[in-house]
Amino acid sequence: MVVIRLSRSGAKKRPFYYIVVTDHRSRRDGGHIEQVGYFNPMASGKETSFHVDRTRLDYWLGHGAQPSERVTHLIKQHAA
Repeated sequence: MVVIRLSRSGAKKRPFYYIVVTDHRSRRDGGHIEQVGYFNPMASGKETSFHVDRTRLDYWLGHGAQPSERVTHLIKQHAA
């Protein structure tokens, strides 16, 4: 099954997450099929905290990819 989930990056105590499309059996930070966006919970000032390529996200959702709970929450939160 293909899933859309977060992959952690960044320094210690400064997380940065990529929104990736991957096989559900792969590791959290392992190889992925495609990167469709990012989430920066530590963004300050004019930095962008969330970005997603909607066309690619819709493509994968249309082909049966299942988003994780956190990704679903982030998409709904930033949809406006």
